[in-house]
Amino acid sequence: MKPSALFPALLYAALALGANPVAAQTISPEMRVELMDMRAGQMRKLKILTEAEDPVTISFTDPAGNEHFLSDSDGKIRVVNFWATWCAPCREEMPALSELQTLLGGDDFQVMAIATGRNRLAGIERFNEEAGVHNLPILLDPRGTLGARFGALGLPLTVILNREGQEIARLTGGADWVSDSALAIIRAIIVMEN
Repeated sequence: MKPSALFPALLYAALALGANPVAAQTISPEMRVELMDMRAGQMRKLKILTEAEDPVTISFTDPAGNEHFLSDSDGKIRVVNFWATWCAPCREEMPALSELQTLLGGDDFQVMAIATGRNRLAGIERFNEEAGVHNLPILLDPRGTLGARFGALGLPLTVILNREGQEIARLTGGADWVSDSALAIIRAIIVMEN
């Protein structure tokens, strides 16, 4: 390559790398295939995205009314579950999500269960007590705005977010989040994202 052509080529490459931060967070094709091969049982419904989705900037709250955003990731991989007290599959799934938090929760990983739509606080507390869920904070999306942004037409809906708060996978419907397949996938994502 001629020296006169080298500078524009290098400049273009540098600008392209700096201008596309989402591409840096895209799951590699090899890793996507590896994650898809790990899917078994109910986890076969897990959709691994080819490109990470930008972080959602719609807020949700806690019972005290404090506002939170999924983009406030603290560098953790997160499994975010949209659910409701009236949802029968949610009742079946929630104990597994709680156990997932017990098994993997910490500096690298967190389960977030967000009650979307009209869910009274007393109903959520009763639901958690009956389901034996004591380690997940109560998080609220009372107008269903956040859930709608993720396309939660049916519940439960679970999305997996990378360390930057970008969606990288999703599963519609209930699943056993402590199955061998689910644990292998989540552990692989935690390692992949380090």
